[in-house]
Amino acid sequence: MTGVGGCVEIRRATASDMEVVAAVLRDAFLEFRQLYTKAAYVETTPDPDTLSRRLGEGPIWVARFRGKIVGTISAVAKPNGIYVRSTAVLPSARGNQIARMLLEEVESFALSRRTERLFLSTTPFLRAAIHLYEDFGFRRTSEPPHDLFDTTLFTMEKKLAE
Repeated sequence: MTGVGGCVEIRRATASDMEVVAAVLRDAFLEFRQLYTKAAYVETTPDPDTLSRRLGEGPIWVARFRGKIVGTISAVAKPNGIYVRSTAVLPSARGNQIARMLLEEVESFALSRRTERLFLSTTPFLRAAIHLYEDFGFRRTSEPPHDLFDTTLFTMEKKLAE
């Protein structure tokens, strides 16, 4: 998938991408580090080995912009839908619709699997991300989890066309 005048390429990540994916997650969430508990921040910004293990749980995508990987997202099939996790775009690349394109990739993946629902967990302080998710059709639910190592969370879902 390409966008922004063909400048963005979205592709499936491979094991060799996990170092840069870990760096993107770390750098994208760095400005929010103080708002997470230490354990929640570590979970939100996993190391390359953890990410390599996650490749076995479901696909991870990367976004390349101007020759550099600047964004990532992953999906895990669960009994109640596709769980979207680890959505991140480097601060220097924000404002180019990259996160939206990554969400579109996950939605396409979900639809190809005839999944009726996308869902994710986020923190109340990630306001720009919440706005994007709402704009993309996600709505807040009351279902758990409600925290990640004592950092407040809430769940959002998007019902897909049936």
